[in-house]
Amino acid sequence: MGRWEPNARERLAKAALELYGERGYEQTTVAEIAKRAGLTERTFFRHYADKREVLFDGASALQELFVNAVADAPEAKAPIDAIAAGLEAVSAVFVGRRGYSRQRHAVVVANAVLQERELIKLASLSAALADALRRRGVPEPAASLTAEAGVAVFKIGFERWVGTAEERTMAQLTRESLAELKAVTAGG
Repeated sequence: MGRWEPNARERLAKAALELYGERGYEQTTVAEIAKRAGLTERTFFRHYADKREVLFDGASALQELFVNAVADAPEAKAPIDAIAAGLEAVSAVFVGRRGYSRQRHAVVVANAVLQERELIKLASLSAALADALRRRGVPEPAASLTAEAGVAVFKIGFERWVGTAEERTMAQLTRESLAELKAVTAGG
């Protein structure tokens, strides 16, 4: 192996997801991931703290994108419509990534520890969105309620999008889920 290999991070992520799918998350070691990627364990640890981090690598960037879109929404927009702007922004990240997202989702739902980590990620997202809404002048409990609703819409839209027979875009599904939420809260 050479001292430097291009695309090491992506190769490690691809190898990890393949192995998690083939063998299971718990049964896969960092050494096996590195070997499959044609790299060393040391290289793995230069890119990821542990094998779990491979699956949650983009979480902070996704959260930042969502929060910034909410913060940048026109001031005249209702809180739920600011959340809708955030949903549109994050949906764009998933374009062309359905196969990867389906694989990742299957690995996460098959492991209780990963499910817990996913819930922590969503709770962190909700807290950050509530903070962004409060900075927009939305009082409590409306800010927290709207943030939680936005995360629920994201979660439901995502789960529908990774469904095996689903062909609509993530953006379409989050819009539909948000419309359904609005209808339910309006008494429809």
